[in-house]
Amino acid sequence: MIVRQFISWVRTASAGERAEATRSLARAWLISDLSDDDRAAAEGALLMLLDDASPLVRQAMAEVFAHSAHAPAAIVQALALDQASVALPILEHSPLLIDADLVDLVATGSSNVQCAIARRVRLPASVCAAIAEVGSAAAALELIENPRAMLAPLSWDRIVARHGHLAAIREAMLTLDGLPPSTRLTLVAKLSETLAQFVVARRWLSADRAERIVGEAQDRSAVNLAARSRGDDLRQLVGHLRATGQLTAGLILRALLSGNVELFDHALTELSGLPSSRVAALLYGRSEAGLNALLTRAGLPPSTFPAFRAAMQATGEIGFVGTVDGAARLRRRMVERVLTRCETDADVSEPLLILLRRFATESAREEARVFCDQLVADEIELMPDNQRIAA
Repeated sequence: MIVRQFISWVRTASAGERAEATRSLARAWLISDLSDDDRAAAEGALLMLLDDASPLVRQAMAEVFAHSAHAPAAIVQALALDQASVALPILEHSPLLIDADLVDLVATGSSNVQCAIARRVRLPASVCAAIAEVGSAAAALELIENPRAMLAPLSWDRIVARHGHLAAIREAMLTLDGLPPSTRLTLVAKLSETLAQFVVARRWLSADRAERIVGEAQDRSAVNLAARSRGDDLRQLVGHLRATGQLTAGLILRALLSGNVELFDHALTELSGLPSSRVAALLYGRSEAGLNALLTRAGLPPSTFPAFRAAMQATGEIGFVGTVDGAARLRRRMVERVLTRCETDADVSEPLLILLRRFATESAREEARVFCDQLVADEIELMPDNQRIAA
């Protein structure tokens, strides 16, 4: 009887009145102890109100049913397909939407729809993959900032490939602790390319010089990331470097001259296809022929062999004691030792000497910067407390 009167009343009520009445009826359906007949009648009335001309009515219904696992499934499905202002609470919160529903909505919905889905709690990997593949940049940013989203490594890579040129996406991803090293390196590459295009467009640098600077920056980033990676993360990073063409002789030599023996070993294992035990035997067996055979098997240019031989000899003589920042920076003493030996070798190519001289300059500047930073830190440490706070 009450529902019949409600249906008769809503035909002449204002939109605001209909919305409030619909809100009350939806709440009654969820929490009131209705008889079976009254519950069926109430659901029928709510289904009828899905066709109400005012979105305020449907919004009221969506706000009540959004968080409930006991809401009428047919009504929730209809609200999820309504206009964005109605659907968003359902899309963001309703536990009645299954993964297949969400994937379909991501594929066909607007950016607002995708953003609402990206904010859902405990977002499964399949839905994350859909957003990464076809979602807008705004939806990707929501996904990155959702701590409960279960993104697979492939989804991270797709977000970088599609939106990595955007500063907001890069900044949000680079602040994450659990970001795969290979994805982090790809982000750095995106940033480097963006900066290079900018300076070339402004004619501050030539295209060739910008390209060289970008390459060196990416190599430094790769060594830095490798220094903080272990086990599977390091193997994945090395595989990524090879797949993207970055696992070059210059990068491998930089790793060795930085004291990053793990990256050096993994790189040669990846390129040679030999077991790690065999690679270690050839590297540290102190046989020049064995080292040359390994470098040849890894496909490295023969012109670089003298530098690798000199670096391995220097390693045996001075070791890696005193490496700065966990084998992440070029070691000046090591680089200068290798450069000196190569400069006295008539068979060493000019490009290799140019590379080693750049390494020498870089390592000298890095050492000076670290030295100056330490002087400043020591000076601050000796200050009185009141001056230290001001500094």
